[in-house]
Parts: sequence; structure tokens; C-alpha cells
Amino acid sequence: MNNKTEIVYVVDDDEAVRDSLTWLLESNGYSVKCQPSAERFLQALQGDQKETVSCLILDVRMPGMSGLELQERLLAEGIPMPISFITGHGDVSMAVSTMKKGAVDFIEKPFKESELKVLVEKMLARARIDYAKADTQKNNQNLLSKLTGREKQVLERIVAGRLNKQIADDLNISIKTVEAHRANIMEKLNVNTVADLLRLALSESNK
Repeated sequence: MNNKTEIVYVVDDDEAVRDSLTWLLESNGYSVKCQPSAERFLQALQGDQKETVSCLILDVRMPGMSGLELQERLLAEGIPMPISFITGHGDVSMAVSTMKKGAVDFIEKPFKESELKVLVEKMLARARIDYAKADTQKNNQNLLSKLTGREKQVLERIVAGRLNKQIADDLNISIKTVEAHRANIMEKLNVNTVADLLRLALSESNK
């Protein structure tokens, strides 16, 4: 995770707000990328997202796609990016709605530099955890994709608590063949114990 760049994205149609946020954040040591619209942000994100730990400071009301619609889009695409909304038009019901959908915070303009710094660090801390989970999940998926169809059948039964003899009966194969499949599964998934095997398999089935 240390080799990933950390970026604070700012999406606001007001150039003065973008400039102000850039200055405040960069003066506190953060890397900042600004976009004037949700559409431009999504275009730029395609090249960045897979390699960055990031968070998003997002205006609610913008021409075209609104901040709330962008939040929905990111949620639908499963992009692990903590979001905080900044607006001059906020109200309690809107704040509750965005928070229920995972927003980290909802603050009104004008905002204090000290509050902004605390908020960004809170978001990046969450992002580091979310991206670590996403990396682990991707790695697990890659490992599981190496299994043959028969090995996946054996793994399903191991996870279900079936013994080798029961698995052999289920699949109409010999116990030695089951043992061979188990050994191959352990090797392909790069695990040394059944407990590790179960953790990996269950992490995928419980997504």
C-alpha cells in the first residue's frame, strides 16, 4: 500500500472554491486534483483510480450530473473512495441521505482550514483500509480463478465441512484423488493451513 499515491480529488463547478481548496490542501502537504464537473471527474478517474488511495470532496449542486448522482455512480461501480460533501445549499435531510449512503461528512461553506485538514485525514485513513480490502479481494479472486472446475467442487465441499471420504462419495472419485485435489488447491491458493483456506474461500462467498 505504501507504493500507492494518495490523492484528494475536488469536484466543484466554482473555480474560486477549487482554487481555495487546492491552496489549503497543498499547503498541508496533500496531492490535489480538481475537476469542474462530475463528468470530467469520471473521465479523469479512469486513468487514476486503480493505482491510487484517494478521497473526494464533492459539491452537491453542479450543472449536469449532481454530486449526489456522482455518489450513486461511484457506489454502483464499487469504487472504494470516501466522499465528503461541501455545499452552500445543504439541509438536514440531504445530509442524512448522503451519510446513509456512506458519505464521511457534510459541511457547509465557508469552512475552516483546521476542520478541512481533520476531515481529509479521516477520509484518507478510511481509504487506506478500503483499498487494502479491495487489494486483498482482488488477489483472492485471482487465486481462486486458477482452480479447475473439479477443484472448485472439492473446495466447496471442504468449506461445507465435508470429510475426504464424503467428498469422494459426493463426486464419485477416490479418496486419493480428493487428497490430490486438496493439495493442488492449497498450493494454488498459496495457503498452508485449512484455516487459511477457509478464510480465503469464505471472504469471497460472503462479499
